[in-house]
Amino acid sequence: MAEDPGSFYAAVGGRPTFERLVRRFYAGVADDSPLLALYPEQDLEPAIQRLTGFLEQYWGGPGTYSEQRGHPRLRMRHLPFKVNPDQRDRWLRHMRDAVDELELPPLYESELWGYLERAAHAMVNTFEE
Repeated sequence: MAEDPGSFYAAVGGRPTFERLVRRFYAGVADDSPLLALYPEQDLEPAIQRLTGFLEQYWGGPGTYSEQRGHPRLRMRHLPFKVNPDQRDRWLRHMRDAVDELELPPLYESELWGYLERAAHAMVNTFEE
């Protein structure tokens, strides 16, 4: 699936914007031991590529994520990991920093942040520490 020129993805700058977002986010994750423990790979680059691909597809960019990995099924893919409210909040804190650094127009920032908040809350699958 090709990029939709009228999409949110195109309006915010396409892949370079999502790469900046995700790389900034993972720079925070790399220094957050409790959150980093959720990532089975020592090298975060594969996770960076997966999240970038997922977000660009979700927001109207190329469908490469689904072509390579199938349907996103976010909750199913995250079930093997214990995601508790503390980890959700850590995830959101790093993502908030990353979104802020993009300096998007307020309407786009609000739309992006709203989605990220909802997604983070949906990933919680335990209340255990």
